[in-house]
Parts: sequence; structure tokens; C-alpha cells
Amino acid sequence: MDPSVENNVRAVRRSKEEKKVLKRQIKASHTLLKHEGISTTSQPTKSLVVANGGLGNGVSREELSAVLKEMGELETLIMHPHKPYAFVTYRSEECARKAHVHLNGEKLQCGGNSVTLYLSFVDSVTCEEEASVPLPEGLVLVEDFVSPEEEAQLLAAIDWSSANDDITAQKALKHRRVKHYGFEFRYDNNNVDKDKPLPAGIPQECLPALELCVRNKHINIMPDQLTVNQYESGQGIPPHVDTHSAFEDTIMSLSLGAQTVMEFRHPDGRLVPVVLPGRSLLVMKGESRYLWTHGITPRKFDTVPACDPQSPALTPPDVRTHSNLTLSKRGTRTSLTFRKIRHEPCRCAFPSACDSQGAPSTSPPSPPSLPRCHDDAAQLEEEYVHRVYDAIASHFSSTRHSPWPQVCHFLSSLPPGSVLADVGCGNGKYLGVSTEVIAVGCDRSSALIQICAERGFQAFVSDALSVPLRSATCDACISIAVIHHFSTQERRLAAVRELVRLLKPGGRALIYVWAFEQEYNKQRSKYLKEQNKEHPENHSPINKASEDSHRPVDNIQDVSKVTDGKLSVHTNRTSFNTQDLLVPWHLKEGKRQGEEESGEGVKKEKRKEKSKKSSGNSCSADSSSSSTRSDCNPDPCPGFDSNMTPGSVQETSDATHSPDSKPSPSDDSAHNTTSAPKSESSPVPVFHRYYHVFQQGELELLCGQVAGVKVQSSYHDQGNWCVILEKDSIEMN
Repeated sequence: MDPSVENNVRAVRRSKEEKKVLKRQIKASHTLLKHEGISTTSQPTKSLVVANGGLGNGVSREELSAVLKEMGELETLIMHPHKPYAFVTYRSEECARKAHVHLNGEKLQCGGNSVTLYLSFVDSVTCEEEASVPLPEGLVLVEDFVSPEEEAQLLAAIDWSSANDDITAQKALKHRRVKHYGFEFRYDNNNVDKDKPLPAGIPQECLPALELCVRNKHINIMPDQLTVNQYESGQGIPPHVDTHSAFEDTIMSLSLGAQTVMEFRHPDGRLVPVVLPGRSLLVMKGESRYLWTHGITPRKFDTVPACDPQSPALTPPDVRTHSNLTLSKRGTRTSLTFRKIRHEPCRCAFPSACDSQGAPSTSPPSPPSLPRCHDDAAQLEEEYVHRVYDAIASHFSSTRHSPWPQVCHFLSSLPPGSVLADVGCGNGKYLGVSTEVIAVGCDRSSALIQICAERGFQAFVSDALSVPLRSATCDACISIAVIHHFSTQERRLAAVRELVRLLKPGGRALIYVWAFEQEYNKQRSKYLKEQNKEHPENHSPINKASEDSHRPVDNIQDVSKVTDGKLSVHTNRTSFNTQDLLVPWHLKEGKRQGEEESGEGVKKEKRKEKSKKSSGNSCSADSSSSSTRSDCNPDPCPGFDSNMTPGSVQETSDATHSPDSKPSPSDDSAHNTTSAPKSESSPVPVFHRYYHVFQQGELELLCGQVAGVKVQSSYHDQGNWCVILEKDSIEMN
């Protein structure tokens, strides 16, 4: 080829690529403005916003900083937690211009994933400052408690080679390995047999560390029980409070290997994330041991403060900013948890959370009452909805796979470029269905939003009653299995009004709620059929109301009465006898207890088998009806999904506090658990979620009370009542 012709071809190719990058860069700017309120400018400045270069995209500070520094000296780099963008300010405008030219469209390899950066100028950057939250009372963290050499000696002293060791009661659990020294913790009765010590006492290699604990007054008596747990990357535990009766006050956990983040939560809602570095000692006494729940969110990366010796320490110690956050990849973590066996009943200062002073651990907690006022309703939903989903987020997510065809059909009908808000998005099952729409999600559960962020979706924590988006900014909204979690008619109505507020004139909203009628047009939902196949004799008779598929919408029967004002606990896979109830979720690994017993999904084998027989994409606009689709999920919450593998949820016991997987009767999540003793084959807790199941016509009546919107259509979809609303084309003032 003639050199001049070759140069022209290269120039054309380069020009096409530049235009492509420019187009995507402009699109990224529009997305930032619509979803985050970030205004970009065409005029060069010293500051830029870096789309796709955020912690929420799996980009660490170190990786992004290295690329940005190639263009010049940085003044600040701000990375907000869970956000898919970052802000950078250069020392000079010239460096910022250079970065804008050379880094737009730059591909960055981060942990095996490739992200493409798009940079835009911004006029200014503000760094949020938050007063640091003090550690829970009685909690002490000692970093570098043991040396690297001592760490290696302790790890070497733990012999995992034996598959079945009765001397140390070693167990090979599905997602961890555990050894007990001194006394074995019995998972079948959630306690220790104090009259049967193990042959192996605490290893001699641990004594120097324990003697140091005594000298430093962390303990005043030597422990006689040790639990060693080994966890791999991506594993965690739900929030819980250790049982009081098994051990004395002080519990010490020595973290060896990789660091992790443990979250402590007070019953009043305060949350304190604590970074546990390798070789650190965590000491829990008093309030932190007896009252606060603690847990580790299952994930492969944690958001932690960066350790950059070159960064100027300009912020005071009592203020933390988003300018020094980064990602920390989890690795294998081994915890050595030391305890002293308790031989007398606990007499702590927290009787409401104490199994020795309160109801026996074998007695189920009293069910809650129906709310009588707004405050009662908010408290009921906090305990039986919000805290539950934070606790079961990983397991719940692992049972969510294929989007529902009817929901997909709605999303596919939206014009390209439409703005979609998924209110109650869970872990983002529907945020990635259509690449033609601009989708943003919100959910009350921070744990589920974290999963959204790890999957690269735009999502934020928000209550469905008050979504921080401007009015009339969305072309469409979806609310899949959310409104049935509100415990009063007024709050359910407020949730619908909030959806309508977000819609533009002419915009549409799709709402799904769980149906009281699990049989419709003489066809049982999968929720009933799964149980009926296995145990037909145990199947409850279908309610007469369920058989009447043509009852007028203004003739809603009153089936919401409960005994003595108390909510009843629903028996999974049976017909509903009341509209307001608690539905159990069995937190279990290995098999999907949640979907098998709570109607929260179809078995993996059946899903695979049907998927093989199904042709085409189940989310296409012309998908078959829900009764014949490949994913006949009878889930009352079909809007949750995850790419996480089944069984990724951890044991209900803590890596550092394995003897207590079950919160005590009145702790932060106590009302969400049953009291059945757990075992390795059937771990508890069992969480109870509040539902108001809708009768036929009830959802239409509810939506009819909202001004400026009409019910475009309604239908029954596998045990759910569904409506599509359309906002008036001209808004009424």
C-alpha cells in the first residue's frame, strides 16, 4: 500500500475511534448529571470527574492514582464509597488538559476486570467530611499485637491435615474449617458441654500472646477455650450478638492473615465499621460484647482508608473524608477466638439481651403486634424487614437468578434512552436487563446495595417512601415486591404516591405485590405446587377467596384479623389464612433453604433443565407467559438477583465468635429469629419478614387513591398481583 494512502487510512481509523470515545464521554457526562447531579463543563479546569474510575467499579485508589499521575502531579483524589466515579484535581490546568486528552477511553485492568475511563472537566470538587463514629463501648482494637514471626508460628501450630480430629473437634464445614480447643462448641444446642473438656487444651504456642493480654489488662483470667476458624475470600457472617450464657464477659479474637471489615450495629441503628488488620487483636467487653450486633458482609473487596505515606495528613484525627479511601482485597483469614467458660448464670447489665436473665433460649420470641400508629409501623418494618434483608442479603441474593419475563417485557417496551428508577432494586436483578435505558436503583438494605455496586450497577441506599430524586425525572419506575412490606394502608399508599412523583407526565410504573390468592383461574402458583408435589397430604385447602377469580374490586374481604393483635408466622408452601403475617427465611448454606421452604425461587436443577429446553432469551419482549417460562419463580420478591454462586452465604456463626450464631432474644435481630437450636446440617437463625399479602382488586383500589395517575392494566403473575400505572400527560398543580 502506498505510504500516503496508508497514513490516510490510519487517520480515518483514528478519527473514528476518537469520535466513538467522544460520544461515550458525552454520554457518561449526561449519566452523571441525571443520576448524581454532577455538572460537567466544556471549559478546561484543574479538576475532572473520572467516570468508571470509582470504588464501586472495583477500581482501587492505587490503580487509578498510578494512571492519573502519569499526566502530572495530583492535588487531590476523591473516591466516594460504592460510587462508580472519582474526582481528581491536578496542580495545574495544563496537567488536567493532558489527562483529558490522553486518558479518555483509556482501559484500566483492575483485578482481572477491564474498565474504560471517561474524563470530563468540573468547576469544583468538594470533599465530604464526616465526624468519625467512636468505637462501641468496651471494644478495643490493638494493631500489630503479634509480630510476623509469631503469626507464622501460630498458623503453623494449627494442623489442618487431619480430616476428622476428635481431639480438637475439627470439622470441615462447607465454607470454613473450624477447630475447638479446651471445650467443643456444640452446634446442635448452641452451647458447650462444660463437663466434657476436650483432650487438647489451648496450644502452648498461644500462651505468650495470652500472657501479654494479662499484662496489658485485656483479661484478668486465662481463657480455657479456643475456637479457630479459617475463612476464604468472599465469605462473611450475618449480624448477631453472642449468646451470654456460654462464656464469661471478655472475648478476644486474634486475626491472622488477610484483613477484613467487621460491622458493629447498635439496636438504635448506629453502625460502626471496624477494620481488622492481620495480626490485630479485637477485645470485646461489656456493651460491645453483650448489646451490639457484629457481622462481616460477604464480599471480596472492602472499602478501607488508604495507607499512602506520600499523602499529606491534613485532616484532624476525629474527621474522616472520602479523599483517602481505597479497596482492600480479602484473602484467607484465620481467627483465634479465646474465651473463658461461664459456670454461673450471666448477670450482665443488659438483661433485655441476656438469655440467662430473659426468656430461655429454647423459647421462641413473642410475635409482634399489628402497628397502631406511624411509629409502631416504622419500628415493625425496621425489625422485620430492614434488618432481616441486611442479615440475609448474600443468601437471599444467591437465590435470585432469572428476571421475570413480564417485568422484562415492560422494560423492553421502554424507548431507548429512557430513565428508569427501580425503587427497591435489591441487588440489581433488573438494572442490567435493558442496555437501551438509563437505569438507577435504590434499596433500603445497604448490604444489597453493596452487591449492586460490586456488580457495577448505579444504586444507592434509600427508603421507598422518600427517594432523593427530583420529581418528574423518570420515564418509568418499577417496584417489584416492595410495597407488601409496608405495614399500614397509609404507608402503602405513600409508597405508590412516591413512585408517581418520580414519573414524568406520561410515564409508567410497574408494581408487583404478593397475592393472597395463590390459586387463580384454577391454577396453583409454583409457591404451592412445589410443596404439594412432595407432601400433598400436608397441603392446606385453597381459600374460597382464591377460587373466586371474578370478585368485584370493591368487595375486598376482611381476612387481616390476627389473634390477640399478634402477627402469625406463616407456614411456608401453604395458602394464606391472613393478610398480615411473618414469613420465615431459613438462613442455610449448601442447599437453598430459602427457596425450598419460603417459595423464594425454583430449584437449581429444575431451572437448568428448563433453561435447556427453553429457546431464546427469557427476557425478550416476546417471552412466553409466566406459567410456561423457564424461571417460574414463585418468589414474593422477584426483584432480587445476584451473580453470586449458590451456597456462598456463610455459617450463621462468626469467624471470630462461632459459638453464637443466634442473636439473643432481644438483641438487634432477635425478633427475626426462631429459637430452634442450630447444627452444622441445619443452621439457624430463621428470620421472619413482615408481609401484607394483597387480595384481588386491592392493589387497583390502592392506586386509584393517587391523583394524576390511572391503572393502565393489571394481571396475576405466579402468585403476585401486578399493575401498570400511567401518569397523566399534563400534571395537575
